[in-house]
Amino acid sequence: MTGVEKMKILITGGGTGGHIYPGLAIAKNWKERDPAAEILFVGTKRGLEKDIVPKEGLSFATITVEGLPRKISLQSIKTGFKLIQGIWQAKKIIRDFQPDLVVGTGGYVCGPVVAVAAWQGIPTLIHEQNAFPGITNRVLAKWVKRIAITYRESAKYFPAAKTVLTGNPVRPEVALAKREEAIHKFGLDPSKKTVLVFGGSRGARSINKALVEARANLQSVNNLQIIHVSGKEDFSWVSGQKSMEEVKIGNVMIKPYLYNMPEALAAADLVICRAGATTLAEITVRGLPSILIPYPYATDNHQEYNARSLEKAQAALVVLDKDLNGQVITKSLLGLISDEDRLNQMSQESKKLGRLKAAKEIVDCLYSLLSR
Repeated sequence: MTGVEKMKILITGGGTGGHIYPGLAIAKNWKERDPAAEILFVGTKRGLEKDIVPKEGLSFATITVEGLPRKISLQSIKTGFKLIQGIWQAKKIIRDFQPDLVVGTGGYVCGPVVAVAAWQGIPTLIHEQNAFPGITNRVLAKWVKRIAITYRESAKYFPAAKTVLTGNPVRPEVALAKREEAIHKFGLDPSKKTVLVFGGSRGARSINKALVEARANLQSVNNLQIIHVSGKEDFSWVSGQKSMEEVKIGNVMIKPYLYNMPEALAAADLVICRAGATTLAEITVRGLPSILIPYPYATDNHQEYNARSLEKAQAALVVLDKDLNGQVITKSLLGLISDEDRLNQMSQESKKLGRLKAAKEIVDCLYSLLSR
């Protein structure tokens, strides 16, 4: 240890939930071991972290920074000035907080904060959620002491000597949710196969469209029931109702939003969804087979890299967004739920990829940096 009575941990990450929630999971695990520790989360005023982090009871600070445009332009010059500003703000935050450790979980905000900490000799760790690393982490890898990765495929982009496979931290309640209780809570039939369909917190237009096209064919399948989370924006045309309440059409339960996703995952036998890092971490912890439709506009196409990693392990079937329609969904879904052996095999392979103790392993890495 450092000899300091109260440990100070600075965690930075933001923009999307995929960068924020791993940071929160790390903070929670550290607090469980060391309740006296002081934790500061650094993000931006524009990212989701500004709302999510304070609600978790953590101290929160912000810097000004944004992603560099791909092409040289007037905007790239403005962004460059903001980066310089962000570096000076990061220096002030680090000087005032005096952290013993700095952790970056992705997003542009990590760049200035982790870089400044590394340059000052503070032990630093970055966590990469995706199979194809983001540019920020690829740059920071040169300076940080340790790199925690989610997928083996991303190891080749980082120095081997300081890279460790930990997985992506997930909420404990995802693993703890009980299937029987979840089936009862959703009013489902335990003797039928349950398929959970969702596209993220706002839904996914292409997935919704394909499910609407497939609905007529799927309703004739006796041993099937579907929970379709459409997102609030698409709910009216997907359900045919103007009110924002649950609608049931045959064996399809349509919801605008799910506040109890851990229970929905517990009830599911098969998941149809995008391939964001947090989503895949949660379905693999549950050992769920999946049909993955990567978001085609994700930065560096990282969702397809994530999806292909599960496909390679025979834990998922990948359908590209451009190939998606009602006929493809019907064929893929019915092909899987009618093949019990394949479904069980996919479930076993998915479970092998799940890393329930990812947050603990990352915190172990942090402690090892302190001991050094």
